[in-house]
Amino acid sequence: MSASGGTKAIVAALAANLAIAVAKFVAFLFSGSSSMLAESVHSLADSGNQGLLLVGGKKAKRQATPEHPFGYGRERYIYAFLVSIVLFSLGGMFALYEGYEKIKHPHELTDWWWPVGVLVFAILAESFSFRTAIKESNHLRGKQSWKEFVRRAKAPELPVVLLEDLGALVGLILALFGVGLAILTGNGVWDGIGTLCIGILLVLIALVLAAETKSLLLGESAGIEDVRKIEASLVDGDTVTGVIHMRTMHLGPEELLVAAKIAVRHDDTATEVATAIDAAESRVRTAVPIARVIYLEPDIYQAAKSEPAEAIKPQTEAAEAPETPETPGSA
Repeated sequence: MSASGGTKAIVAALAANLAIAVAKFVAFLFSGSSSMLAESVHSLADSGNQGLLLVGGKKAKRQATPEHPFGYGRERYIYAFLVSIVLFSLGGMFALYEGYEKIKHPHELTDWWWPVGVLVFAILAESFSFRTAIKESNHLRGKQSWKEFVRRAKAPELPVVLLEDLGALVGLILALFGVGLAILTGNGVWDGIGTLCIGILLVLIALVLAAETKSLLLGESAGIEDVRKIEASLVDGDTVTGVIHMRTMHLGPEELLVAAKIAVRHDDTATEVATAIDAAESRVRTAVPIARVIYLEPDIYQAAKSEPAEAIKPQTEAAEAPETPETPGSA
């Protein structure tokens, strides 16, 4: 669902941004508005960003190889991080430069109806794209707030499109504000001020995207609910009596690695332990289908080797404590 929903939101945003970019550039040619030029570059950068997300999604589907045994799921994180770089450099920095130049060398706008008309059209088109992104995100967001969804989502496409569309709408309002004041006062400095505000907005959004995708690239643990399901699924109360400690990490948005040391009874045979491990893996995959790679190590439970509950919480809740060195002779 996340992949298809993300693709739908990306395509909607791409179609809207390409149309808007052309319209804004035409308005700039007729009016000379720097806000229109900054906004046209912004929309062009957004279009390129959506293209990057589509490429990343396609590359992530490649099969695992001996050189990359865990697959290519993180390609989606890499391309999302590139989006933040493009948004910062091509969108934000260009707008800051253009706004500075317009304030330093202001000139009166001509054919003002072009930028106003295009901005109204762009607001309508971006609203459609933003609505699509919100609708698709609601399928995955659940009871999370929008802030929590952006921070904790493992699939990067929807948070990226959401922030881009939000930034685009706010930027359009700032551009309309700057152009409107420039028309009313006859002072082109207002157009430059609006452009500067757009640049600051884009830089801030780029920094937020960079921080969130960096966390995904480093490797985030499973969500709280998935961790609880995995722990409950591992224990059968017969051969597997408990979880000594566990680590999880997303290899991609829909692929989870699970590594756990499980407690077994000291008098169980090797055959019984092997059968119990196979059964535990099956239960985990049923409870959390994205748990694709599972490594289970059986051991005899010792209180000194177990970890406090906080240590196996996801990274978003608490930092993981270093693993206690194993004692010689452990299984």
